[in-house]
Amino acid sequence: MAGATNGGQLGSVPAQVPLAVQKPAASPLASGTSAAMRPVAKRRGTMVRKAAAKARSSTTAIKTINLALQGGGAHGAFAWGVLDRLLEDGRIGVEGVCASSAGAMNAVVLAHGLVQGGRDGAREAPAKFWRGISEAAALSPLQPSPVDRMMHNHSLDSSPAFLAFDLLSRLWSPYQFNPMNVNPLRDVLEANVDFAALRKQNEVKLFLCATNVRSGKVKVFDNPQIRSEAVLASACLPFLFQAVEIDGEHYWDGGYMGNPAIFPLIYGCDARDVVIVHIYPLYRADLPFTAQEILNRINEISFNSSLMREMRAIAFVTKLVDDGKVSAGSLKRMLIHSIAGDDFMRTLSVTSKPNADYEFLTHLRDVGREVADGWLKQNFASIGSDSTIDIRATYL
Repeated sequence: MAGATNGGQLGSVPAQVPLAVQKPAASPLASGTSAAMRPVAKRRGTMVRKAAAKARSSTTAIKTINLALQGGGAHGAFAWGVLDRLLEDGRIGVEGVCASSAGAMNAVVLAHGLVQGGRDGAREAPAKFWRGISEAAALSPLQPSPVDRMMHNHSLDSSPAFLAFDLLSRLWSPYQFNPMNVNPLRDVLEANVDFAALRKQNEVKLFLCATNVRSGKVKVFDNPQIRSEAVLASACLPFLFQAVEIDGEHYWDGGYMGNPAIFPLIYGCDARDVVIVHIYPLYRADLPFTAQEILNRINEISFNSSLMREMRAIAFVTKLVDDGKVSAGSLKRMLIHSIAGDDFMRTLSVTSKPNADYEFLTHLRDVGREVADGWLKQNFASIGSDSTIDIRATYL
């Protein structure tokens, strides 16, 4: 889970959307029209019924997307809210999810909920998971100070324990200050996710990103490889946790090389729509001046860099397709969408990322729900036909 110091379908049955269909005018057959007119009237009635059925189908049809979930420590609760609103809407299905760090946690919890209880289970599971995160964090000395709570800025700026730990993590490595490699996230994950069931399920395709420490390459764990170690590897900030060993290789946070990666969704899924749920703001108008602000902005740029590079490649391919320079069907034209609460995220201190106070987490959830609701109202009609974000203006 990203810290402060450093850096398929969703349910098989769509929710029914009522649609009022105006009844056709009364048939002349009702008032004794001749038998010769009856075949014509019958055909007209059949056409009306088919048109009504088509209208209902277009209204209730599930639109399938892929999700790309960024990490960001406790700020990942924003994505919890986004997912909750998309599930509640009932018109969207998810084929695949690619995620890093806190996003990887949201991804496996979402998939677990789908396996256990469909859409309702997929909404209940994250609520239980984030409550568990908050309860585990309550045992930590890293708590908001009375000043922080009075300011209601959700930060740990005045927390003596946080300030001491921040200094300690700059002087000692996790191999020194945590030689037993204790990670409370493991217990919360394993208490809330049936990983054996996830490896067998086909409700949603999972792709979890981690960074190979030795090669510097991105490692993508897919469904047969999903277990708690893969999630912990995806969320392993090297200044806070020891590198996670899996099959003889060691991994750090996936955000360094894919926050998240998009290519698994391009190659591994049929759906063309990718909805990126942003946690790290892309743009800040104000220049950072303090050491903390500078470090935070470095982290934001670093954790967005791999995504920016992939967006450049997607923009290039999109232009080739649109200009007719490649044969039809030889390249997939992706449709990119973005759900981001940058205006809100820019107001948060970097020290709020390890703040797992439940009031803060639910506040992030509520903001995520509100942003997703606005996105649905504005962009749902474009899913399946158009990108709803200007890739060049936003990422290039």
